Amino acid sequence: MNVLETAKQAEGYILDRRRYYHQHPELSGQEKNTSEQLVRDLEALGITEIHHMKNCYGLTAVIRGSKPGKLLGIRSDMDALPIREETGLPFASQNEGVMHACGHDSHMAILLGAAKILQAHRDELCGGVKLIFQPSEENASGAKWMAAEHAADDVDALLGAHVWGTLDAPLIDVSAGNRMAGADLFSIDVNGRSSHGGEPHLGMDAISIGCAIVNNLQQCVSRMSDPLHPEVLTIGEFAGGPQFNVISDHVWMQGTTRYFTRTPQIEGQMRRIIEQTAASFGAEATLNYEYKSPAVVNSDSLMNRVAHDTVVKLFGNEALGNLPPMMGGEDFAQLVPAGTPTFFAFIGSRNAEKGITHTNHQAQYTVDEDILVRGAAFEAQFALDYLANA
Repeated sequence: MNVLETAKQAEGYILDRRRYYHQHPELSGQEKNTSEQLVRDLEALGITEIHHMKNCYGLTAVIRGSKPGKLLGIRSDMDALPIREETGLPFASQNEGVMHACGHDSHMAILLGAAKILQAHRDELCGGVKLIFQPSEENASGAKWMAAEHAADDVDALLGAHVWGTLDAPLIDVSAGNRMAGADLFSIDVNGRSSHGGEPHLGMDAISIGCAIVNNLQQCVSRMSDPLHPEVLTIGEFAGGPQFNVISDHVWMQGTTRYFTRTPQIEGQMRRIIEQTAASFGAEATLNYEYKSPAVVNSDSLMNRVAHDTVVKLFGNEALGNLPPMMGGEDFAQLVPAGTPTFFAFIGSRNAEKGITHTNHQAQYTVDEDILVRGAAFEAQFALDYLANA
């Protein structure tokens, strides 16, 4: 089978699916209609081994090959963002204030295209391919929800891909090693004592104490972490104070840590700094720390080799892209049990000649649609070649 030619023959279908899902975005945890439409699309391809999650809108479907072999999972996310679209596309979002600004519409279309190719050529497929449609990636919850239902426990390896607005089309990045950082979430409560703004000595200013905590926490990164293992600690939300002339008795903060090597001591370091900083002012502060997503690292030698060779086989060496590791998070690796081989690719969506220059999470973000066929061909060819060699 010539996978690329087969993918080109399916171009109309892939574009149609991308445009449909782009027009009908749904936020994280609300992907009911998206899930129902995916089932209709899969059944129309003759794929009927479909399993629905009970605690979320995720679903899986299996394509069985005619030859014995292992089971490869391929994952697409499904959710959109609370962004008002400004692309001017004729198939722009019909859901006001909600937009597929991260390319998950493209991911679904690419995986459906790969499924169409593989389903039509099951006689050449060793083992099987599990199609995994995951909700709630944007809030890093969907993979955990699906893992709780053992959605991908049976796969021998997992493949994922993401369209990326800073990588030029038609490049595909299949670099080995660190790709996207692990991401944890934390919140901090600071409890002081209120008083009149003109009598600060009678109160215990939670805002001032909170500011001191923010500054002191940076010591975790600058002085307590190994500089050869990068970490980022960000506080993105800070709320406190009922009125301009009142010393606030409470502050709430929320933030995230990012890393490639999870160091368990960072939670303890943060807790000590937070509690002791507050105590030095006579106040109390507490930390709630939640482990969210492990780092995305392409470390499996077979998957690394097959991914590289797949791009070269389909498009030549000139199609190989190179994105540096990113501190952005992705819950992809949380889908499978620890130790399961995984690989994550990036598909360039930027095309300055076509005026497509905005990147993910922007209101003007869109993709060069020529990449969709290439993405589907990549996923299908990877599945055939990996399973033939696994």
